[in-house]
Amino acid sequence: MTTKPKIFIDGESGTTGLEIYSRLNQRDDIELVSIEASKRKDANERAKLINAVDVVILCLPDDAAREAVSLVSNTRVKILDASTAYRTAIDWVYGFPELNPGQREKIASAQFVSNPGCYPTGFLACIRPLIAKGLLNSNFPITVNAVSGYSGGGKNLIKQYHAFHEQQAGAESLYPYGIYGLQFGHKHVKEMQHYSGLASPPLFIPAVGDFEQGMLVQVPLPLGTLDNPPSGEVIHEAIANYYQSEKFVQVVPFQDSTLLRDGTFLDAIALNGTNFVQVFVFANDTTKEVLLVARLDNLGKGASGAAVQNLNIMLGFPEELGLS
Repeated sequence: MTTKPKIFIDGESGTTGLEIYSRLNQRDDIELVSIEASKRKDANERAKLINAVDVVILCLPDDAAREAVSLVSNTRVKILDASTAYRTAIDWVYGFPELNPGQREKIASAQFVSNPGCYPTGFLACIRPLIAKGLLNSNFPITVNAVSGYSGGGKNLIKQYHAFHEQQAGAESLYPYGIYGLQFGHKHVKEMQHYSGLASPPLFIPAVGDFEQGMLVQVPLPLGTLDNPPSGEVIHEAIANYYQSEKFVQVVPFQDSTLLRDGTFLDAIALNGTNFVQVFVFANDTTKEVLLVARLDNLGKGASGAAVQNLNIMLGFPEELGLS
């Protein structure tokens, strides 16, 4: 009888950790192991467990993730880190299987894999094919506007919004929408630039909405500055071809309004509970304007779903196990 691979979620009580646990604990092809609550901060106990399993999934703040990695002494244990600590580290593999041809093979053979951020997942799904295919120059100035459900801020922000809801008592939202990151240099920008192939960081303006989960990432492309700008259909075709064999990246037909509410509104929550990311292309060739939009669940393909997908790849399992 084949031994089931052992998985340790270090930080399973956090938002991402709980989501990953809920996706894995019903599976009979792996064995989840946990550390006693009283020993979670005991470095010796954690080191024993980390080096005794097949895969460790780190759902920790950056510094704590770095500490956990420092405890690894077993070269056979694989580490999947959901923090931002190692996303652009040279000796780590970026866990976005659909990013480039051959990326999932790198994930499969790696000891250290970094799970992508939620915003970068949507951004890269939109922009990477256009840079890779040469439709956009790496020097093209890129702006990203995005909104996430408040679960993206972790337990503290969730708690704040739940308190707001109690104060509202069914009345109009106190804080329906707010942009943040106004000092720039958001922690996700580095991986956005690094893996997109852009020469300069994109101008990134994130926002939080008064809904628990779901995400829209918008990338407007003012193509009037180009001598021979590609048409909207050419851009759509390039993206569709790039992901034509991918299960979890869905490229919506060009200018399709059937997935818009009332044929008008592109809502953020439609993919909640799934590991899909949808890419939309809207264009006006006369005004030389294109809008790329990625829709995803910030806790799904933007976090825990992506982690399960990467785990499956790292274990040599079918990629879609435990995912929808």
